[in-house]
Amino acid sequence: MITIDFEKKGKFGLSEFIYISIKEQILNGKLNANYKLPSKRTFAEHLGVSIITIQNAYNQLICEGYIYSLEKKGYFVTDISLEPSIKQNHKKDVINHVETKKQNVELNKKDEIIIDFTNNSTSVQKFPFNLWAHILRQVLNSSDEKLLQRIDAKGIFELRKAISSYLLEFRNMDVSPEQIIIASGTETLYTILSQLLDEQTIFAVENPGYHKVEKIFRINHKNCYPIQIDEQGIIIQELEKSKAEVVHVCPTHHFPTGIIMPVKRRLELLTWAENSKNHYIIEDDYDSEFRFNGKPLQTLFSYDKNNKVIYINTFSKTLTPSLRISYMILPQQLLDSFNKKLGFYSCTVSAFEQFALANFINQGFFGKHIIRMKNYYRSLRNALIQSLQNSKIAPKIQIKEEDSGLHFLLQIDSIKTKDELQKDLLSKGIKISLLSDFYYPDLTKSDIQQEKIFLINYSGIKKEQIPIFIKKLESVL
Repeated sequence: MITIDFEKKGKFGLSEFIYISIKEQILNGKLNANYKLPSKRTFAEHLGVSIITIQNAYNQLICEGYIYSLEKKGYFVTDISLEPSIKQNHKKDVINHVETKKQNVELNKKDEIIIDFTNNSTSVQKFPFNLWAHILRQVLNSSDEKLLQRIDAKGIFELRKAISSYLLEFRNMDVSPEQIIIASGTETLYTILSQLLDEQTIFAVENPGYHKVEKIFRINHKNCYPIQIDEQGIIIQELEKSKAEVVHVCPTHHFPTGIIMPVKRRLELLTWAENSKNHYIIEDDYDSEFRFNGKPLQTLFSYDKNNKVIYINTFSKTLTPSLRISYMILPQQLLDSFNKKLGFYSCTVSAFEQFALANFINQGFFGKHIIRMKNYYRSLRNALIQSLQNSKIAPKIQIKEEDSGLHFLLQIDSIKTKDELQKDLLSKGIKISLLSDFYYPDLTKSDIQQEKIFLINYSGIKKEQIPIFIKKLESVL
């Protein structure tokens, strides 16, 4: 039977401490691959806790890939031992990626967008306008000289310290304010990285993925290669073949598929990074706050013991895209390079907004806002999914989602092609993206091209629009 010393529990809750203890025993090799864990009831009786406490711990371990379950057989430890690396000298012809322009479906002049599932905006009713105005008045009334001074290239210290404290409390990330770089959106951060790293640095991105990242690297004259993913995330062997030195990934909630990268693949990726002093991983944690069941997943940054992960996050999802404040955490060696090479820059975010956001975080409003938004988005998502499942077309659809993030996938069974479905929906005022839109055309398999899978980004819709969407989707099918 597994032993757990509750005297070391400290500030952790019971479920979280059990999860941490089992995880450490797996990582330390005390629990071997395929070891059968005790049943929830037996383990609960052994530890003197409730069954739901064990269930929550097991669920978190399953989400992160440490254990797996087999129906009517129980819970088992995942094999997270790393496979031998592919030889570094593997040769590969350089693929010149030429992005083909997808034919955009245009609306007729008489048509208009009624519901937009491609919009990342925040509901106007949910942004705390009055509170934000109050915080801004606090900042302006302070008459602080810092408001009118040149801003450090990394951003004001007060905001970097507030972010550092927030990350420690809510994500268990121990980060110095000196490591944090503030910028006006993630696009600016990617441009900074392009300038910071060596001119000959080769980048890699996930395929499918967020195309804007690749475009930014290329417009900054960097070679950038799309790397195929599988059901566990980016394929390490393909990454090694590409000769890329820096790779951009979304391990906590992949865009657009929603995949959660399990611990074994994370460790493989970190091993790839450790194989060369020039290898780095850019971790995009863009909507990690919106995990609706269980605690937030551990970041790849937290697994990293060798300063190989560059962490990026944004306030666009949690507050509003128009705020244009994002941040990046640099490993020490890159931080030194940033100070020497790019320290002459001024931060691209207004001092007024930075001080306001720092106060918003420090006074506890940001944490409360996250809770409110999680509840709101959970309710919105559940209403949308339930309406789809109860609709006339329920037998023709399949919902694919990971219970986190602000989008899910909708697969449709229809005699119409994916482009015909998209066009018909658009003609009825429903704007929606296809999963295939996010693949790189020259590297996409023909079967993927034909899949009728749509990306449902629901953050910008209203609950009262759901019946309208269902009715129009039914009419199209």
